[in-house]
Amino acid sequence: YCVEFKTESLSHHCALENRPYARWMQYLREGHTVCVTCQPPAMNTDTHRCSGDGHNADGDKILHWEAVGNSQCQGTWKKIRQLEHCSCPLVHSFIFT
Repeated sequence: YCVEFKTESLSHHCALENRPYARWMQYLREGHTVCVTCQPPAMNTDTHRCSGDGHNADGDKILHWEAVGNSQCQGTWKKIRQLEHCSCPLVHSFIFT
């Protein structure tokens, strides 16, 4: 499944990232909708959920995120909706880890 979030805030460290495999962090923007996929490696085998997916969060709850590979690139987002059938665009598409 996938979860759509609206990015509320992010640290300035994301824009400073210039390592080739992590340049995607430069494109994060406040107010953008991002799509995050929950796949088996990150999925809890008992609950079949990914940690941090905001399962019990309503649309007004602010949730925290952190980029893998750069713990200084972090911020907050709000859950928009969960999608059982993923159709995440290639841009602004991520996975839970």
